[in-house]
Amino acid sequence: MFISLWEFFYGNFFRYWMKWILRQMTGKCELQRIFDTYVGAQRTHRIENSLTSSKNKVLREATHVTQSEVDKCVEDIMKEKNINPEKDASFKICMKACLLQISGYKQLYADVENERKKPYDSDNLQHEKLLLKLWSLLMPKNKLKARISKQWADIGFQGDDPKTDFRGMGILGLIHLVYFSENYTAVAHQILSRSNHPKLGYSYAIVGINLTEMAYSLLKSEALKFYLYNFVPGIPTMEHFHQFYCYLVYEFDKFWFEEEPESIMYFNLYREKFHEKIKRLLLDSNVALTLQ
Repeated sequence: MFISLWEFFYGNFFRYWMKWILRQMTGKCELQRIFDTYVGAQRTHRIENSLTSSKNKVLREATHVTQSEVDKCVEDIMKEKNINPEKDASFKICMKACLLQISGYKQLYADVENERKKPYDSDNLQHEKLLLKLWSLLMPKNKLKARISKQWADIGFQGDDPKTDFRGMGILGLIHLVYFSENYTAVAHQILSRSNHPKLGYSYAIVGINLTEMAYSLLKSEALKFYLYNFVPGIPTMEHFHQFYCYLVYEFDKFWFEEEPESIMYFNLYREKFHEKIKRLLLDSNVALTLQ
């Protein structure tokens, strides 16, 4: 109750007067003070919060501009806040960088969502080629005898036709499996081999698709903002999202074998435990997750 009252009075009264007092004391608006004080993800995150909570329509709508509108939006913000470009030459550069990251994150989510919503289509030649490419990357010495085959179980699919396993994440699940196998081929072979462990084994492809869902949910909940704002100085793209997925695959395999579950029946329990671990790491505004 007390916290709710404080948030109400701070947001509707105290914050305005605090900003006004600080502007009189420093001669700078809140946005300028953020640029003077913070760097990296903290800077972009605070700029985004400041714009979102502003009573000024131009500032409030700045977080929804497209990338092509960023330059004009920066000019409009400077005009609204009476910022002289000659006295504060860095403001325009810093604000543009922040808005590109903010708008880029929103566009990235839209792009990921678009791929996720595309179902795997066995009549689509590109989809079929991508699936066969996955096999050739993971099993270069073993020829696939037929498109529908029990061999798919060798790389961790559940049935004779992998298309049924892509229902949840659509074509995005396959794109991720291929991306990891193509860009980290040796590591993918190593993890596939480990997934066949007689006691601690798991279904490689199914777990890979499951981790696509995890990456997607973290992006959707905006938990990836600190990571991407630190990792990408400009506009975050699908490539950066794919790289995060690769990190999850590599780290989950290590986590699974370190935890030594009694059986695959406990997968959901350990998946959630791993999910919570990643979410805690992503809370750090200085987070930098790289595939070691």
